Amino acid sequence: MDRRDFLAGAGAVGTAFAARPGAKMSGRVLGANDRINVGVVGVGGRGSYVANVFARVGADTNKCQIVKVCDTYQKRVNQNMERHKAKGTLDWREVVADKDIDAVIVATPDHWHARVAAEAMQNGKDVYCEKPMCHTVDEVKMLIETVKDTKRVMQVGSQTTSGDQWAQAKKAIADGAIGKMLMSQGSYHRNSVEGEWNWPIDKSAGPNGKGEDYIDWKTWLGPATKRDWDPDRFFRFRKYWDYSGGIATDLFFHVVAPMNICWPTPQFPHKVMAGGGIYEFSKLPEDPTKPDREVPDTFHLIAEYNAGHSLVLSSSMANSQHIPGLIRGHEGTIIMVEHGRFEGFAPHITLKPEVSGGRQGSVKKAIGGEKYKFGTEEVQIPVKEIDTMRTHVTNFLDCMVSRQKPTLDVETAGRAQVLITMAVHSYRSGKVLYFDEQKFKIVDKAPVRS
Repeated sequence: MDRRDFLAGAGAVGTAFAARPGAKMSGRVLGANDRINVGVVGVGGRGSYVANVFARVGADTNKCQIVKVCDTYQKRVNQNMERHKAKGTLDWREVVADKDIDAVIVATPDHWHARVAAEAMQNGKDVYCEKPMCHTVDEVKMLIETVKDTKRVMQVGSQTTSGDQWAQAKKAIADGAIGKMLMSQGSYHRNSVEGEWNWPIDKSAGPNGKGEDYIDWKTWLGPATKRDWDPDRFFRFRKYWDYSGGIATDLFFHVVAPMNICWPTPQFPHKVMAGGGIYEFSKLPEDPTKPDREVPDTFHLIAEYNAGHSLVLSSSMANSQHIPGLIRGHEGTIIMVEHGRFEGFAPHITLKPEVSGGRQGSVKKAIGGEKYKFGTEEVQIPVKEIDTMRTHVTNFLDCMVSRQKPTLDVETAGRAQVLITMAVHSYRSGKVLYFDEQKFKIVDKAPVRS
């Protein structure tokens, strides 16, 4: 398709996915000692894992319990019903409409995130939505508006953002550690068959399967292009544009979301360009006659922001060597993840002075209770080692009671989502793209600044 058709199609998907209008219902008022009833929509590999974390937190603290699970694959429903002693269904609408449920975990393929999350909030539920937050820019706007209108709590499930290093970096930058921010960089690399999203396929499962082998393929496709049953698309959905943005939405979200927490000024990208390709993985490992994917196995992007800084990201699914995650300023550099693994633990963040041309940076304010001076030596600030997944889940549950914004709220996640969605569009169209924040649209020409 040409450029105009591509963007029109992308917008149509977002419009088709808009939540149905209806009365906005208030959720149950929760006290500090109330046990939160949780429903889960999507209990594949990731959804089952997230449900297990909620269940463990609930068992340890009495904060919550899993009461209903849903998937389009009956086997997954049965397994999670037994594991959590919960009710089960193939119909997600039963979960979001259940008056006994307080919170909904959304862990479907990406193209269903916005619809399920929005309808859950419109039915008085708070939402823990797995990353990426959604699939289109139209959906970003819709979710921001839904959270505002319904006053629900929505935590986006990039647990990386609950790491202590981002809070430490944010404070250091705010205290003047690096001076004027110039550029951020990061990466997310893998080199494995399963890391390539080539997850196992249950060969007996499908729309014609009997009993627990049954899959509701029509519902799973939702607003995406109608297709005959394809087990690779169902079990390995991240390799296809209809349901995912590949590296950008699966991996880069874990990099961009914490960057947005570190940066001193919340903002959307102004200009985005992306490149890459299918350089290594082109055939299915079990059937070399069939194409392996639509999304690239190697991907990179450059983004520019109106505040006067840039972001550079790289990734390959065929090489595991990372690039350090850092933010450069005129007076210094702050390194949040020296080993480059954004989901890995970093024992400290490092501040390095920028000594050049006779200029020398210094930290002018207190950092962590002590006064550090850069001089010509680097400074290391310790980072607390925590279970980020458990911390992220607990933060969401606590915010359900306090009604405060969670760690990765809809606005912060929305800024990350716009960037990576623009990168996907740039790669697919071969164009440099711009974001018109007033119209909340991706455009071909830089919008005129007022």
